[in-house]
Amino acid sequence: MTNIRSRLTYQFIILVSAVLLFFSFGVYFFSKLYLEKRFYKRLQDRAITTTTLLFDIQAADTTVLKLVNVSDRELLTNESISVYNESLEQFIFFTHPSDTSFHQQLLPLVISKNPATYTKFKEYQVLGIHLTNEGKGNWVIVSAIDLNGKAALQDLKKILIVMVVVGILLLGISGWIFANRALAPVSGIIRQVNQIFPRNVKKRVEYANPDDEIGMLVATFNQLLDRIEEALITQKMFIANVSHELKNPLTKIYSQIEIALLQKRSPEAYEKSLKSLQEDTRTLTQLTNTLLNLATVVANAENVKYKAIRLDELLWEAKSQLQKWHEGCQIQLNFTDFPDDEEALMIQGNEAAMKVVFMNLMDNACKFSEDNTAIVNFTASDSAIEISFFNKGPVIPKRDIPYIFQPFYRSNASAQAVQGHGVGLAIVAQITRLHQGEINVKSTAEGTTFTLIFTR
Repeated sequence: MTNIRSRLTYQFIILVSAVLLFFSFGVYFFSKLYLEKRFYKRLQDRAITTTTLLFDIQAADTTVLKLVNVSDRELLTNESISVYNESLEQFIFFTHPSDTSFHQQLLPLVISKNPATYTKFKEYQVLGIHLTNEGKGNWVIVSAIDLNGKAALQDLKKILIVMVVVGILLLGISGWIFANRALAPVSGIIRQVNQIFPRNVKKRVEYANPDDEIGMLVATFNQLLDRIEEALITQKMFIANVSHELKNPLTKIYSQIEIALLQKRSPEAYEKSLKSLQEDTRTLTQLTNTLLNLATVVANAENVKYKAIRLDELLWEAKSQLQKWHEGCQIQLNFTDFPDDEEALMIQGNEAAMKVVFMNLMDNACKFSEDNTAIVNFTASDSAIEISFFNKGPVIPKRDIPYIFQPFYRSNASAQAVQGHGVGLAIVAQITRLHQGEINVKSTAEGTTFTLIFTR
């Protein structure tokens, strides 16, 4: 395939060449029309002069011929003039009496209802004018070959052909230079990009004019690089945290097994070791399931099926299911400004995914609350649905709030107090984005509130 530079050059040549050819054809065509019109005018002058001498002055035929020739400084090539009388139905005047057959052939071509007829016969241009003299109709027929006009057209054709060919050659050279200059910034961008990834992902593409189309392309590419850099950093953090989270329970399990096998022990000691292994295995299973949920939400976002779901009912179901798993968790649901229209309580979403969001936020609120209680406030209107999850737990520092939705990130304020892996909120944020929702966090001395907002 040809590159962009070549395609631009070809398109430039084709476009301008088409304009040149159109202009050249126009010049040739209108020049031809002008020469023909001018030649017919001369034929008309010859016809009028002949009829004036023949009928008004009534000069002899030879005298007419001489006077006609004298009246025109430039003699016409193969000129022939004749007068046909309609009453007599015969020619009454010939400039070349020895050869009357030619105008006999021209007569049917010029006789018409029009007072003047222009036509062509072979190489000849023919003019027929109908004149009336003393009630008698006469057709004056003048024919000649416009050699000067043809020569002028031939010269004009040669000039136009040479100019078009030279113009196309110049267009090819100038088009290549133009395309090269137009694509020079792109070549510079390619060189910069080749130096960025993967050796230096922090570097960005520089361009002098940010307001033109290439500048907007560079800005878009730099935004893509920002997202790539953010994804790489997140990936590194994810791998490091996953490695750490998996290493601890696996090391602990291996150590307990190794210690148990060092010597024979009592059944009670083995039972104690098995219970410890069971707890570590439960922690590892919970972490694995959480990671699988996160991977499923991220990888299969396009395949999530949506339908109309009623959020207040789903909130009750999530509460019931969570309290079956954690009997000590107290969840208080408050419904304010409850609308009469059921449509105001519904959104297009995935029921299972939204239940995961509610259960995670309720579970977090219970775990971090001092009295193991989560307070959930539900408000619905025609424009939005707002659900807040409040707990009286430790304050989340402002510097940590932008990062708490990243996988495995845990604030120092809560990492020591409550056991967890820091993946639940990442799942919540991802599912909320898939449902075109918004999640906000506000943490004060009174407690922490996570708020979900779904606008219509």
